[in-house]
Amino acid sequence: MRFHLEASFRLSADAAAAQEAITQFFAEAGPILQKGAPEGHGAEISQWKLIGNRIDLTIESDRYVRAHDAVLRLRKPLAELLGKKYHIGVRGLDISKFEIEVESDRAIEHKIPYVRSINFENGLLKLDLDVGPSGTLGQSEIENRIPDRIVSLLEEKLQTYGGKGEHWELLWESAEREPKFNRDPTEEMLKSGWIKHGSSRGQWIYGPEATHIFRTFEQIVLDEIIGPLGYSEMIFPKLDTWDVWKKSGHAQGVYPEIYFVCPPKTRDPAFWEEVMDYYKVTHEVPLELVKEKIDVPIGGMCYAQCPTFWGFLQGMTLANEELPIKVFDRSGTSHRYESGGIHGIERVDEFHRIEIVWLGTNEQALAEAEKLKACYKHIFEDILELRWRMAWVTPWFMAQEGKTGLAEMSGAGTVDYEAVLPYNGNWIEFQNLSVNGEKYPKGFTVKAQSGEPLWSGCSGVGLERWTSAFLSQKGLDMDNWPNAFRRRFGEMPKGIRFL
Repeated sequence: MRFHLEASFRLSADAAAAQEAITQFFAEAGPILQKGAPEGHGAEISQWKLIGNRIDLTIESDRYVRAHDAVLRLRKPLAELLGKKYHIGVRGLDISKFEIEVESDRAIEHKIPYVRSINFENGLLKLDLDVGPSGTLGQSEIENRIPDRIVSLLEEKLQTYGGKGEHWELLWESAEREPKFNRDPTEEMLKSGWIKHGSSRGQWIYGPEATHIFRTFEQIVLDEIIGPLGYSEMIFPKLDTWDVWKKSGHAQGVYPEIYFVCPPKTRDPAFWEEVMDYYKVTHEVPLELVKEKIDVPIGGMCYAQCPTFWGFLQGMTLANEELPIKVFDRSGTSHRYESGGIHGIERVDEFHRIEIVWLGTNEQALAEAEKLKACYKHIFEDILELRWRMAWVTPWFMAQEGKTGLAEMSGAGTVDYEAVLPYNGNWIEFQNLSVNGEKYPKGFTVKAQSGEPLWSGCSGVGLERWTSAFLSQKGLDMDNWPNAFRRRFGEMPKGIRFL
């Protein structure tokens, strides 16, 4: 990786009288430009020139001391030199050219912020950053580490193209169980009138029968997990603002999968009168006109459920005796735009979950995860009698950082629970459990009284996924359901029948 930077220090006055001192300063700048780099590496000034109240310089560097870091390192000692003896200040930094070269075996077509052009030639990607009088990258962006983030983003894209796959490692698998059913449960529920399509894509209306299954699963979770492990119920907001997603890390890549929320520019009826009048005349909603009258998105509908919880703790210090904190939320729907991947009730845009969240020391977080795993195993083995398995997988936040192996997780990570679907032989993820390490406490600045780092975990119980896994193996006939589940289910409610 190579960096080429052409920049100018703006001075408060003509510095001709300081020519000799500036010459000596740049001649002896090697230790500043190579500090922290291996021997033979770092940055160097390939040329410089004093022109009145401006010092133009060109810096070449490798990845160890990047050129934009090097120019910032020079600013303070140069200002001290000119200020003390010559009473000249360094007023600012102008960037006239900034190029980055990265080795690659392929071109990339994506646009990258602050990059004017990307060319691929002779095994190198050459980035020309958008600098200059009309450019978007200047001193402020340099100080805010934008070039480093550009490099990180570029490396992430190259790694993605290289096909670094998600880690998956089997941990445990149940014994073989003969399925009682071999048809798509969604289709069978539709035929039986248990469910109907909603008016939106990936959305279902659940009749009394299906809803009672959901509520039975919910009660099992309350009886076998929430109560015994001492979790308290909370209500988390179901609108995630950008501020929440920035702190949780989702803002790095959530955009293709969220339903955006846009408020009206005003609630003044006069502003909306033409929209209302158009509908009164045509009985059609003028969507293009509506689009002009709504504001920019303030965030999106609930995507992962637990991030909004952290606003309750944000910036706070927790007393030692409060730990571990154990809460859950079941107050509303979650929404993800599944593109072309929607299927039945197991892959939907609107779904129902119980979100379990815990927070404590490293030891407490890991111990709580083990307790939850034991509870899930009891439920899936002894109550639902599923054919299922557990696997370590790459959690979303590590995948974004290019980490995939168990050795990199140091206790943090995600366990996926998968059940086989007899009608097609595929395995479906129907439950997960994640130990997220320090990610959320750090992101939301939550601390412990002891000063010990805080860890957190979360586990989402997806009612649609549990229903898909259970009914695909057991079917809709209650006689084929395990006794332990049937006792909890009770009587089948009377559904709605039509002529």
